[in-house]
Formats: sequence, C-alpha cells, structure tokens
Amino acid sequence: MNVLIADDSEFMRSLLREILEEEYTIAGEAENGVEAIELYDENDPDLVMMDIVMPIRDGIEATDEITDSDPGAKVIMCTSVGQEQKMKNAIQAGAEGYITKPFQKPSVLEEIENVVAG
Repeated sequence: MNVLIADDSEFMRSLLREILEEEYTIAGEAENGVEAIELYDENDPDLVMMDIVMPIRDGIEATDEITDSDPGAKVIMCTSVGQEQKMKNAIQAGAEGYITKPFQKPSVLEEIENVVAG
C-alpha cells in the first residue's frame, strides 16, 4: 500500500515516515496543500496522511480538492489537540479518519487499518 505524507513540518513527516515505512511504501512527501494535490495526482497513493494546518493551501482545502477529483480517495487528517472545529470541516471535506499529535505508532496503524478496511 502506498501512502502520501503531507505536513509542513519536516520533523512530523520524518516521524510519520518512521512509523509507516515498515509496513507501507511512502509514495511521496508534501510540505503544503498544493504539493499534496500535485503528488496525489502524480502518484495515485492508496492513502494520504494530511496535516490540517499547512501554508499556501491547508489540509482541508487539499482534501476537498483530492476527494472531488477522486471520490474513492482515503485521507487521514493529522491534527493537534484543540482543533475540533477544523476536524469537523475536514470530515465534511472528505477525510475518513484522523490522528492526534503527538503520534503514537499503535494509534496511527490502528486508524489506517480502520480507514482502509472501512
């Protein structure tokens, strides 16, 4: 399974990469919503791990555009504690799940299983 990671923080991308690369192939890494959309179109990943707060276009806008062009897209939002309203907006934009920072490997892998199986 190919996973695209979108987060403006190099640290968060590397953290997610470490958690995922044992079981999944990393399809690409984006630093903002525009890159996420471009990499999604180029690589057609099975799953996107999308940060909500990013420059240029945020994760909600990017998710909206990705799920508009590919209704079958699977997106898991990466959120910080206290972003409940943004999380609701992300679900409306087409996100299928979310994980909360700081990431814990078991919860990340569990959420992926839920979204992929769902």
